[in-house]
Amino acid sequence: MLAALLALTGAVVAAEAVRIAGDALQRDGLDAFYAQPAGAADGAPGALIKSEPLDGVPLASRGWRIMYRSTDVHGDPVVVTGVVVVPLAPADGPRTVVSWGHPTTGSAPSCAPSSGFDPTIDIEGLHSLLARGYAVVATDYAGMGTAGPDSYLIGATEGNNVLDAVRAARAIPAAQAGTDVILWGHSQGGQAVLFAAERAGRYAPELTIRAVAAAAPAADLSALLSAHLDDISGVTIGSYAFSAFAQVYASTPGVTLPSILTPEAIAILPRMNALCLLTHLGELHAIGEPVVGRFVVSDPTTTQPWAGLLQQNSAGSVPFAAPLFIAQGESDQLVVPADTAAFAEHERAQGMDVTYVPIPLADHATVAYLAVPELLTWLDAHAGG
Repeated sequence: MLAALLALTGAVVAAEAVRIAGDALQRDGLDAFYAQPAGAADGAPGALIKSEPLDGVPLASRGWRIMYRSTDVHGDPVVVTGVVVVPLAPADGPRTVVSWGHPTTGSAPSCAPSSGFDPTIDIEGLHSLLARGYAVVATDYAGMGTAGPDSYLIGATEGNNVLDAVRAARAIPAAQAGTDVILWGHSQGGQAVLFAAERAGRYAPELTIRAVAAAAPAADLSALLSAHLDDISGVTIGSYAFSAFAQVYASTPGVTLPSILTPEAIAILPRMNALCLLTHLGELHAIGEPVVGRFVVSDPTTTQPWAGLLQQNSAGSVPFAAPLFIAQGESDQLVVPADTAAFAEHERAQGMDVTYVPIPLADHATVAYLAVPELLTWLDAHAGG
C-alpha cells in the first residue's frame, strides 16, 4: 500500500512538474500572442481571432490560449482573451461547456489570468470538471490581456465576454465544445455569470444555459460598496470600479471622478490601477491606506448618477430559467453573507429555482474552492453531471 501511495504521489509531482515547465517555456514570446492583428475587432461576436496550444495544463487534458471577438455594454466590438481546457480523451459527442468567470485579479492588461505563469490555477474545480468530461473556457474580460475598454464590474460587458468565450471555444474543433452551457463564477466572476445568464436568451440564443453557479457573487454593487465605504477593501475595489465607470460611462452627464472621489483618491488611481490584486496586495494596501475614510466625497450608493450606475450593474433585474446555485462563505468579510442571502431570496421571489449553500468557516478567498463538492453534486442533479 505504501509503495502504491508513493508511486501515485510521484506521478502527481511529475505531472505538476511537466505542467509548470510548460508554463515556463511559453513565457518567451507571450506578448506577441496578445498583440491584436489588423482588423481584430471586425467580425461576429464570439468569432475566434487566433489560438495557440497551452502547454501548462492539468494531467490528462489539453488546452489553448484564445483571442476572440465580443461586445461591450454599448454594443461596440471588443477583443478579449482567455483559455480553453478540455479532457485529453475524445468525447462521444459535443461536450457541455463550463464558462468560468474569474474573481478580481485587477483591471490592468497584465492582470489577465490567461497571461499569468499558471493560467488555469485559479479556475476553481477545474480538475473535477474535466474528470466529468466538461470543456472549460475562462475569459479574461475586456481590457485585460489585450487592449480594450475597462470592464471592471461592468455587468453587461463581462456577461457578453463570458458567453462569447463559449462561442470561441466551439470554433476549435478539437475542443468538441457544444451548445449546452454551465456558467460558474466567483466574486466579480459571480456578477459576470449572472449577467451572462440574464442576457443569454437575447445575446446568444443558440446557447442553452443548463445551470448557473456563483460563489460569493458581487451581485448587489450598492450593498458591496456600502459595506466598505470606510475601509481598505472599499478603496481597492473603488479604485478599480470608479475608474472603469468613469471611462465606460463618460458620456453620461455627471460621471466625472471629481464628482465622487476626493483629490487624494484621484491622485492614487494611476498607481492603484496599474497593480494586480493577487500579486501586489501589500503594495495596494500601502498606497490605499492613507485615503481610507477620505476616499469619496459622498455616498455613491445615494449620489446620482453613480447610484443609478451601481444599480444598473447589479444582477437580479431579469429572471432566467436555468437553476441557480449560490455558495456563500459564512466567514466572508468582503461579500457580506446577509447580502448574498438577500440576493438569493430576491431571485427566488422572481420564481427562479435557487439553491443557497452557506459554507461554514469559508472566507472570500476560499469559498469557491470549498463549494466545489456541493457544486458537483448539484450539477449532477441539475445539469446531467
